[in-house]
Amino acid sequence: MSILGLKKKQPKTFKVKVITMDAEMEFSCEVKWKGKDLFDLVCRTIGLRETWFFGLRYTLKDTYAWLKPEKRVLDQDVPKEFPITFHFLAKFFPEKVEEELVQEITQHLFFLQVKKQILDEEIFCSPEASVLLASYAVQAKYGDYDPNFHKPGFLAQDELLPKRVLMQYQMTPDMWEEKITAWYAEHRGIPRDEAEMDYLKIAQDLEMYGVSYFSITQNKKDTELLLGVDAQGLHIYNPNSKLNPNKSFPWSGIRNISYSEKEFTIKPLDKKKEVFKFYSSQLRVNKLILQLCIGNHDLFMRRRKVDSIEVQQMKAQAKEEKARKKMERQILAREKQMREEAERAKEEMERRLFQIQDEARLANEALIRSEETADLLAEKAQIAEEEAKLLAHKAAEAEQERQRLEVTALKTKEEKRLMEQKMREAELLAVKLVEESERRSKEADHLKQDLNEAKDAERRAKQKLLDITKTTYPLIAAYSSPPLPLPADGGGLNLETGSIRIDFKDTDMKRLSMEIERERLEYMEKSKHLQDQLKELKSEIESLKLEEQQAGIFSHRGETRACPEPAYLPQSTVGHYDSEVIYI
Repeated sequence: MSILGLKKKQPKTFKVKVITMDAEMEFSCEVKWKGKDLFDLVCRTIGLRETWFFGLRYTLKDTYAWLKPEKRVLDQDVPKEFPITFHFLAKFFPEKVEEELVQEITQHLFFLQVKKQILDEEIFCSPEASVLLASYAVQAKYGDYDPNFHKPGFLAQDELLPKRVLMQYQMTPDMWEEKITAWYAEHRGIPRDEAEMDYLKIAQDLEMYGVSYFSITQNKKDTELLLGVDAQGLHIYNPNSKLNPNKSFPWSGIRNISYSEKEFTIKPLDKKKEVFKFYSSQLRVNKLILQLCIGNHDLFMRRRKVDSIEVQQMKAQAKEEKARKKMERQILAREKQMREEAERAKEEMERRLFQIQDEARLANEALIRSEETADLLAEKAQIAEEEAKLLAHKAAEAEQERQRLEVTALKTKEEKRLMEQKMREAELLAVKLVEESERRSKEADHLKQDLNEAKDAERRAKQKLLDITKTTYPLIAAYSSPPLPLPADGGGLNLETGSIRIDFKDTDMKRLSMEIERERLEYMEKSKHLQDQLKELKSEIESLKLEEQQAGIFSHRGETRACPEPAYLPQSTVGHYDSEVIYI
């Protein structure tokens, strides 16, 4: 058996990776599939029916190209790496997004693509418009603004503004977030699809929206220009300005567009106008320009015709879907409002319940305090009643004491009056005694004077007697007779010598001395009797003072009875022995 050879078995399928604006998908494609087969599979997978806006784009060297629907996938200039990567993007843009974009998925894909182009600065946007667009993007992503949930810093991880805008002003991320949040708070109640549509309605008015730019020259030697292709027509720009075209060719004014190798020819509908020619250096780019011109022109003509049955059905379904969603949103809004009202009512009831509980607790505490106060007051009342009884008893005792003191006071007054009378009598007696003492003193002085005179006379007599004795002593010694004794009474001396007899007895002096002694004894007895009376009066006064100190204040009407002023007894001289001052 001979082997003629083995052919390498060719695979029947190949892998494809499709990247949309919000997802990545992988498909297993048959080798014989055309570009339209893969495109339809992607559209069915994501549920897209407005397929005429989109295409599958792939990167080829330094440029990009769109997958052709009528040619097999593997026969085109796609990358030979598996899986082959395609980007599912909008190839053509509508003139008015609100009228042409029917499906919500179509609106969402356009929103994501335009948003990325603005952030990547493929579409120029002013700072003010960027902030406004960012607020709609935040509304589409986060829903209604809730200050309790959307705290400062919640946008820190989101890319919302172009870097050019961020670098243009010296503002911190927090300041940009504050500006965006201020607009975002005003979009309350706008659902996601409407927020995305509002974003697109603002973006479609930007000068670079939906424009594809290509480098061209008006002739082979001229300076480079830019060709812009969009839904309105063809535009010619300076290389440094993509905002304001130098020349425009609307689709309605173009009769024909053709190219031969690198030369493009734009023939106006008006034959009087000049034909415009430009050159492009790459054949691949020329084919791309031609594809975009044909596609945009077809859509331009299609918009000005009656919608197809498919589009009408889609619009009707979309309208019904919007009405249904609007009704659902209204129902949800009412339910949300009712739920919020119920929550507010619940919170109010809980607050009221807490308030009532607090009031009940306070009332209970007040009741307990009132009960404690009542018990305390009852105890105080009992104590007050006992004190009242005690005070009544003391009042009765005080009344009795008052009556007793009044009686005592009356007695004391009477005793005081008698005492004062006795004091007056004692004072009179003391005055009399003083006078008598003075009189007696004077008499005693006279008697002392008489006594002194008598003593002087006695002394002179004795001296005389001594003198006589001295003169007669020698005679007595001569007779040697013993001396005669003196009389026992000492009254005198008798000397008898023969016929001479001398008598020294003085009866007057003896009588005077006896009288003086008698007067002195009599005065001493009277003075002793007066001192006894004064001592008795002093003891009575002291006892009266003690009783008054014990009695205190006698009068119960607020009167104060003080002790009497001390009576003064003048100084009395009793003989030459005693002198005393007595205070009462």
